[in-house]
Formats: sequence, C-alpha cells, structure tokens
Amino acid sequence: MSTRPIRTFLELLPILSRGRFIEKCNEHLTHALEHLEALPDEKGGTATITMTLTVAYQDGRIEVKPAIKSKLPEEKGFAGTPFWSVDGGFSVQHPSQADMFGGPRAAPESARGAGSA
Repeated sequence: MSTRPIRTFLELLPILSRGRFIEKCNEHLTHALEHLEALPDEKGGTATITMTLTVAYQDGRIEVKPAIKSKLPEEKGFAGTPFWSVDGGFSVQHPSQADMFGGPRAAPESARGAGSA
C-alpha cells in the first residue's frame, strides 16, 4: 500500500510534531487576539505571529522543524514627569514661574503707557 505524497501546507501543518505544532499556533493566535482586545479602544495595536519551517534534506530524508513566535503590542507605560534642573537637583517648578505666586507686582511703566494711547 502506498501513501499519497504531502504537497500543501494545509496537509503538512496538522501532522508536524504529531499535531502539537498546530495546537501551539492556535494558542499564539488566541493569545494575540485576547491581548489586542484588552488594549484601550482609542490606542489600537497590532500583533505579529511568525511561523518558520526549516526544511532539511539529506540522503533522501526530509526533516521539517517548525517554530512559531509572537510579537504583541507593548503594554501602556507610565507617562513621563517633567522636571527642571535646579542647583544640581530636580524641581517641579519651572524657572520662569518662580515669582508667579508671590502676589501682585507693579507693572512696568512701558506696559501701563501702551494701553492708554
């Protein structure tokens, strides 16, 4: 009895590693979909699933070694916090706003005269 040669991916993939490879592919796909659905709606995202088949031939024997990996979007990180360098340290107060809350100040003569013209 002779068996029919395998000539397509659809025939080959389910029998690689006795079916465990296609199960692993399905796990990667499910994990990617779950990860994408968990992202904030406004952000969106993309996932990449890469399948590699290494085909080696020697003395009439062909060996197919499958591999699969996923690249998922990074989780949302923390926003940056701005600081200004002051005297060799960190400051949350912008240098040009140092006198902002010191109370009312007299306007310079040039500013007072410009509005009354």
